[in-house]
Amino acid sequence: MSRPWRRRSGRGWLRSSIHLTVMLALFATLLSACGSSLNVQETYPLESVSGSGSQTSYVYRAAGETVQEVAAALEAKKNPQQVSKEDPDHMFLVYADQIIHVQKDPNNAADSLVEVDSKEYVRQNYSPSFLEGYLLASLIGNLFDSSRGGYYGDYRGYGSQKSYPPTTGTYRTPTVSDQKVAPPLTVDKKGSIFKRGGKSDSGSSVGSDGLFGKKKSSTGSITRDGTSGSGSKSGSSFKPRKTTKPRTSFGGSGRIRRR
Repeated sequence: MSRPWRRRSGRGWLRSSIHLTVMLALFATLLSACGSSLNVQETYPLESVSGSGSQTSYVYRAAGETVQEVAAALEAKKNPQQVSKEDPDHMFLVYADQIIHVQKDPNNAADSLVEVDSKEYVRQNYSPSFLEGYLLASLIGNLFDSSRGGYYGDYRGYGSQKSYPPTTGTYRTPTVSDQKVAPPLTVDKKGSIFKRGGKSDSGSSVGSDGLFGKKKSSTGSITRDGTSGSGSKSGSSFKPRKTTKPRTSFGGSGRIRRR
């Protein structure tokens, strides 16, 4: 085997070594990021819908999160006019045109349900006496006028609708149209770049605007070329040069050198 081939093979091995070193450095950086706390966005999937027009109720699922955790994330995302005291079962956040009712899922204690109601929906369905345990009396007085003769609904949230059903409408599985008009529910969180297996993003985006911003989807991948560890590319081959008579020259020391 001739020396030129060896020199070419050596250069290929050097390129392969440099490429492998760069890839290992990138991989190490990726692994170190996994252990650190990152700002990530999470969009709660839409689970159920009720009403239309000015009377709407949208229910989202926060898998593996407590009522207090969800309420804190929502409050950090957008400051409410009023927020109820911390409670493991029910918490309320009041905004200009919406009231968010965060409640423990009675069928799965590990999850929380996030009910986003228009104020008109609350007025037409909720029990004022139930809300008195969580919200200021002045807010409840402004929300429920006295023109109804003391008759109000007895609704107490999506999780207890079987015992206390809403006065107007029933909940349904969201349609494509519902998903387009529903307010997106996205929060910022501290977490790892690897999501827990118990959580999965909904396949469809929910709305284009609303109480919170739309989730920005981003994808990425790390790719490497087809260079193998030996420095040769797949499918390629080396053709040895034709053997020629070696040329000689006289060095300064009088010895014959072979090139």
